[in-house]
This record gives sequence, structure tokens and C-alpha cells, in this order.
Amino acid sequence: MFKLIDLPYAQDALEPVISARTIEFHYGKHLQAYVDNLNKLLPGSGLEGLPLEDIVRRASAGALFNNAGQVLNHNLYFTQFTASESLSAPNGKLADQIAKQWGSIDAFKAEFEAKGVGLFGSGWVWLQADASGNLSIGQYVGADNPVAHGLRPILTFDVWEHAYYLDYQNRRAAHLSALWQIVDWKVIEGRYTI
Repeated sequence: MFKLIDLPYAQDALEPVISARTIEFHYGKHLQAYVDNLNKLLPGSGLEGLPLEDIVRRASAGALFNNAGQVLNHNLYFTQFTASESLSAPNGKLADQIAKQWGSIDAFKAEFEAKGVGLFGSGWVWLQADASGNLSIGQYVGADNPVAHGLRPILTFDVWEHAYYLDYQNRRAAHLSALWQIVDWKVIEGRYTI
């Protein structure tokens, strides 16, 4: 049985970037519903007892994949933020790889935001790595994610409207730009260097 993850910060700690009201709905209601649905769908699937990533890799398209994917996506999303002052950019190997591929952190952020704004409908924009450590920015609709495509998820911004509508209404670009203020680059670097 999967459980709702614990947030590494108080529900109001990410304000004004993400309001407590958005956290209440996005984490407390949307993510909880995905967790509950996943637990209902697992019995008899042949995937019981597997880690979440393996369920995402093995589940066929449909309700089980959608709910497992959304639990994984949201778990990574909510645990990549910090309420305390964070680094404005990564260090170490991740910083070196971003500089190698994009030239600068600002160029990377600009492309990442553009991909998030340009994703039609609801989904996710991801910084992802292949087995060699090469990075790319992926756009995924619905519950899809890098894990389902053999890639390692590093950083994600949720572009489903429920992630930002209470705080930003239809201003997706403003929301994506603001999220950099709360990214915990130590968490992101850890995901890259494992």
C-alpha cells in the first residue's frame, strides 16, 4: 500500500510562490486521490509489492499507469522544493553538465520555461538524464514521465492547471518563472549524481 508522502516543509512555507491553499488542494486532495486510486487498482494487477518506479515502467497505458505515474510525478515535484533559502543554481556535476549543454544556467532555465509554457494542455516538463548523464528537457502529457521512457527524472514543473490556477490563474509562464525561487538544488543534484 502506498501512502501520501510527508512534505519536507509546512503547507504555507512556499508562499508566495505556492500558496497554502494550492498545497491544500494539490497535495492534500489531488495527490491523495492518485494514491488512493493506485491502491485500489493494484490488487490483481501482477504488480503488487513493486516499487513505484517499477510499476510505472511495467504498467500498460490506462488507469493503473495514470495513477502510478501521477503519484511518482507529484512525489518528485513536492520533494524538490525548499522553504529555506536555497542555492540559485546547481553546483558540481549537474552544473557542469548544464553549462556544457546549454552554455549557462540562465539559458537552461529559459528553455525549460519555454517548454513548460509551450506544452499544450496538461502535463509535465522535466529535466531528465540518460544512462550516460546527458541531459534533455522533456515535455510529457498527462501522467507520462521520463521513467516510462528509460530516463532518469531530475527536476519537474507541473503544468496541470490545478498546480497554479488558484495563485496565477491562466498565467502559466509567471508560475513557471517563480518556481525557481523555491527549487532545492541540493535535492536536484542528488537525483543527478546517484
